[in-house]
Amino acid sequence: MARPAQRVRELRDLLARANRAYYVDARPIMGDAEFDRLLAELADLERAHPELDDPDSPTHRVGGEPIAGFQTVRHAVPMLSIDNTYELGRQDNKGLLDWHARVVEALRGGAGGGDGDEGLFAARGGRAVEPIVFVADAKIDGVAMSVRYEGGRLRHAVTRGDGVKGDDVTSNVRTIRAVPLVLEGRAPDVLEVRGEVYFPLAEFARVNAEREAAGDEPFANPRNAAAGTLKQLDPRLVAARRLGFVAHGRGEVSDPAFATSHTAFLRALAGMGMAVNQPLAVSERIEDVAQAIRAFDTKRREMPCAIDGVVVRVDSFAQQDRLGTTSKSPRWVVAYKYPAERKTTVLVRVDHQVGKSGKITPRAVMEPVELGGTVVRHATLHNYGRVRSAPVDPERPDGETTDIRIGDTVYVEKAGEIIPYVAGVVLSKRPEGARRIEAPEACPECGGTVEIEPPGAEAEPAKETERRCVNPECPAQVREKLIWFAGRKQMDIEGLGEKTVDQIRATALPAGDPARLAAGVPDGVPRIPLASFADIFRLKDHREALLGLERMAAKKVDNLLAGIEAAKERGLAKVLAGMGIRHVGDSTAKALARRFKDLDALLAADLRELMPMAKLTRAQAERLGVGVEPIGGVPTDLGIDTAPVVRAYLHSPAARRTFADLKALGVDLTSHDYAPLGAPLAKGPFAGKTIVLTGTLERYEREELKAILESLGAKVSGSVSKKTSLVIVGESAGSKLDTARELGVEVWDEARLLKALAEAGVEAK
Repeated sequence: MARPAQRVRELRDLLARANRAYYVDARPIMGDAEFDRLLAELADLERAHPELDDPDSPTHRVGGEPIAGFQTVRHAVPMLSIDNTYELGRQDNKGLLDWHARVVEALRGGAGGGDGDEGLFAARGGRAVEPIVFVADAKIDGVAMSVRYEGGRLRHAVTRGDGVKGDDVTSNVRTIRAVPLVLEGRAPDVLEVRGEVYFPLAEFARVNAEREAAGDEPFANPRNAAAGTLKQLDPRLVAARRLGFVAHGRGEVSDPAFATSHTAFLRALAGMGMAVNQPLAVSERIEDVAQAIRAFDTKRREMPCAIDGVVVRVDSFAQQDRLGTTSKSPRWVVAYKYPAERKTTVLVRVDHQVGKSGKITPRAVMEPVELGGTVVRHATLHNYGRVRSAPVDPERPDGETTDIRIGDTVYVEKAGEIIPYVAGVVLSKRPEGARRIEAPEACPECGGTVEIEPPGAEAEPAKETERRCVNPECPAQVREKLIWFAGRKQMDIEGLGEKTVDQIRATALPAGDPARLAAGVPDGVPRIPLASFADIFRLKDHREALLGLERMAAKKVDNLLAGIEAAKERGLAKVLAGMGIRHVGDSTAKALARRFKDLDALLAADLRELMPMAKLTRAQAERLGVGVEPIGGVPTDLGIDTAPVVRAYLHSPAARRTFADLKALGVDLTSHDYAPLGAPLAKGPFAGKTIVLTGTLERYEREELKAILESLGAKVSGSVSKKTSLVIVGESAGSKLDTARELGVEVWDEARLLKALAEAGVEAK
């Protein structure tokens, strides 16, 4: 039998070879179960023989103790963002060729000519013009990371941050098996590898299935899930999610002779046991690169991770250095993002969904179609006016009309590669007898009265923008409101997600009801009331019944009840935002909480105080019974059309009863945002600006940044319009960035944002 020291060496070597075979060579030599068994054997040996322990052992990947927080580390070489072009898919490849022409002009000082590459590589002045080799590789949709090795051992792993400095997430990155703890062979004294941390699609599906089974909300997409995972303070949680890593660039390298080109650098890394982004094309002909981009559009959907484009760069490091950078992007590289995938399928029927505010939305039910790696059966149709907004016109190109009918062949896309929607109709395939979509005359859930906006749209259906159930006791509204109220952006009650709400509410069903059993409620579990916001805070009285529900162990129930108790202290703005009041979202709730010190002050306000900035005509003022002129003070975001609706709800019997119940249960209804009249107005670069956030930022979660900007006097909006002052963009920015450019709205990247925050006195995160 092998001695412990010998067996430990054998196991470490075998596990290292298994990692290399899986992540570098793509030829696995063992399954996950065998790998885990050998890893457990190694861990047992190291515990039994502490003298054999090694900080670089594979057992140290599984995660140490939770850390207190992340330290900020300055990058030795800045991590700049890459310019995007969306025009490579055009037949003329204009976006790619424009970039190519700029590179050639810069490197050759105007050399070349002619219509093809032959002219670009012609001799000039009797001298041979140097070749330029271009490399294309897949753009992984993940989180940019700089991994630093010193003496061949992992030293630091740092996020991009603002490009100059980022968060040290070494403890989390050590858990990623694709990142070697020790490089094979002889490495430079300092070797910084730039790459992408990503969520493998199979693991993403596994983790989401586990979250849904536990009653938690599933993650929206792999990229955001990876970013959120890396911000966890417990490395053991990170290890359990099995993130991936692939190298695609360089930072600081102490030995200039280590590699002279991008392709040579990747070959060297692969030789040291690191997973690298294999090139799709390496060529002096830009046409070859364009062809590779087009060919990869189909293959990318078979990749084990999300791919949102292709990166094209100059291969030679010497030429890269000569091309240099702009203030935020290298000139020697460009990224192409593929347009949204579009498929066709048949619209089978339309369901009518009732939301938390009573809004009724048409939802398409289609023949299943695979789109972006998932099977899509449902998609939003937005509103009833849209689906009836265009008459049938045989001369119009397919897809332009939104006159959608049941039986139509429709185009389906994913907005932001995440949310499916119906983009148009293939009119040439419309069958005889295709039926128009009829809007419900009564609420499809409770049969109550519906209200249509704008007034008069009944006579002109194409102008309808909204259809709403006005019954506040509508069961569908109650369910959606409870889920919304408990959500992270509102009262932030951990553990009270959609599945848990449904499971608790199912206790009200009769014994033996199939829906009750399907929700995991045995017949012996007593009824747990959950029909109002106040009922959430009464769940503490039903702990034993909660323990009788499926997948509701003692720890989960106690965590849920603790989350409910903590939610009592959120304050007026969060309560108002969570109640699903029409026209009162997060921004308006905060605005009201800035003007009124508590609920009593809000209820005592007259209509004019709810819309202090509105300018009214004399007729409007007389109709509403208020003064004509604005009264000033802290604005509320409400106006002539919205303030009366909000005030009517606040003074309705249902709202009064809700407020009284919440107060009796100890819910804090005072404002945490109150800015009394006469208080100094906010000053600085954000004061008075309407700001829109889009994309993913390295330093801030969106809600965190929103709160900071609002504290500095800004209003954060969800959509871009002519009234928008500024759009702040992160990675994977979508259509909001395009709209901002079309409207000429100022756009900031994260580096510019951080500089302005510093000017406003916000300490760097």
